[in-house]
Amino acid sequence: MDFRMLGNSLNELLKLENEPVAIKWSVRPPQNVEKEEGKSRFCAKLQKAINGAVFYSTLEEEECMGGARYSGLKDMGEYPANVQSGAFMIPNGLFKDIPAVQRSRENEEYINPGIFSAILFSPLNKAEFDPDVVFLACNAQQGMEILHANAYDSGEHGLGADAAPVCSSMAAAPYMTGKVTYGFGDVGARSNMDVEPGEIMVSIPASALSRIVSNLSQMRTKRFFKEE
Repeated sequence: MDFRMLGNSLNELLKLENEPVAIKWSVRPPQNVEKEEGKSRFCAKLQKAINGAVFYSTLEEEECMGGARYSGLKDMGEYPANVQSGAFMIPNGLFKDIPAVQRSRENEEYINPGIFSAILFSPLNKAEFDPDVVFLACNAQQGMEILHANAYDSGEHGLGADAAPVCSSMAAAPYMTGKVTYGFGDVGARSNMDVEPGEIMVSIPASALSRIVSNLSQMRTKRFFKEE
């Protein structure tokens, strides 16, 4: 499957302003991709790829505890008690109390730790690897059309992620569930990325991308989705 060609088709059909990002988990560091220089948060890595960077990252380059945990690079049990409990989030206004943090985490997907040692990031139109997940920052109209294309031949609904951490909702969730996910991003991601106030986020399991692009193309011939 030519994912770069699919990415170009997706850009053309939706007139995207931001390049989709290809994400891939790897059990070992790749030999043909440069390692990220310095540390950054998972969400910032997405922005780097939107801006054109191609790289891989390991635990050493992950600056965010959540990014390391949700992406499967570190076990939650390795963190201190105030991180495991979520107590550190309360003074920052993310949650009112520890029970709220714990309940929230029960609904958040994460990659099982101890399997992968590297994560690859690339603009989809430059990806020389087959991604696991394709991430997009787009406007609401474009997001709706992706979700409709997903349902077009399957009747399947995407997973709404509200304001969950993007390393969970836009990376781990589509990987672990195989479902298209959509949401608004979390406060940390929106401050670390060049996301416009009106933009939303959508992630597509790479295995569904060809079908969704094909459906979008068919939908463009129908009355409700024809371009004026």
